[in-house]
Amino acid sequence: MEVSSDRISLEALNIEGSERKKQSCGHQVTSLDFSNHQFQNSMGALDILRETVKILRYNSVGFLGIAALLICPLSAVSLSNVLVDRSVVKRLSIRLLLIARTSGLPLNHVVKQSCQRFSEMAVSTAVCFPLYMTLLLLSKAAVVYLVDCSYSKKQFDGLKFVVIARKIWRRVALTYMWVCLVIVGVSAVFLMLLIVVCNMFLIFGFTPDLIVYPGVAVGLVFSVVFAHAIITCNIAIVISVLEDASSGPRALLRSGILIRGQTQVGLLMYLGSTIGMAFVQGLFEHRVKTLSYGDGSSRIWEGPLLVIMYSFVVLIDSMMTVVFYFSCRSSSMEEASSSSSDGEEAMSILEMMTRSPTTITAAAQ
Repeated sequence: MEVSSDRISLEALNIEGSERKKQSCGHQVTSLDFSNHQFQNSMGALDILRETVKILRYNSVGFLGIAALLICPLSAVSLSNVLVDRSVVKRLSIRLLLIARTSGLPLNHVVKQSCQRFSEMAVSTAVCFPLYMTLLLLSKAAVVYLVDCSYSKKQFDGLKFVVIARKIWRRVALTYMWVCLVIVGVSAVFLMLLIVVCNMFLIFGFTPDLIVYPGVAVGLVFSVVFAHAIITCNIAIVISVLEDASSGPRALLRSGILIRGQTQVGLLMYLGSTIGMAFVQGLFEHRVKTLSYGDGSSRIWEGPLLVIMYSFVVLIDSMMTVVFYFSCRSSSMEEASSSSSDGEEAMSILEMMTRSPTTITAAAQ
């Protein structure tokens, strides 16, 4: 009787312990929802933001380290425009104003400011291109790697990331070059279309004040197309990091197929990120670069604070892009039809993480 009672008590303890373990494991999966990169339903923009906050809390030290080491220096240079030659910006702005005047557009304050902003953006992008090819790509790859680690319940390992970055750097850089070509191409098509439309209305005898309205319509259409192109390009960068077989134009094509049906979510994400970045840029412009009040002593603490705020917005935007990739991938028809093969493809980096550097090098060869 004593032996049987001991067995019953041991079985009861085992059952109780297993139930507690299941409850704890279930609580972790529910709170983080990181099981096997799968989502039950397609996620909206707010759902992606909530998921991003959960991931940030799960690996806060790693993400804040990425923001401090990689994103903050780039944000400081981008906001301050210390590398931009003002004379080049002025010459380019004057040429754009000449083009606008010959197209029939009135040279009002809005047109002048648009030409000035476009010139600054173009010159800043060209000057900071080496920083974008290094710091920006490293930060995006690190964010993708850390989000992938969070979904797999693994901690960030700097040495393993260096090994992985050396392996994927070529295809990520190639994809980024194609991304730049796409963005430049879309911008060039917009300028050509704007000039053609304005010249057509000028030939038909419309006044400059009326020509503004078709120009605004072309600008609105361009904004939607440009936002879609940015979303596709951002997802292509994530694909080039996670998927071995996709780089360059193949990553862009894969991105366009993957976000099909999820464009509205991507546009809402892009709108939120753009508003946040524009808000911080406006604050930096009026509170730091332009002395609009006081003796300017507040620049000492407002400048670094706005750089940190801008870096945090960029970090959240990069994390949301990665979560959006996993959401689109889980809800796509390709995932439903061949989940086993695609799962192995997306987990390729995490599989390499469990191997030694020698094994990774041998596999790459």
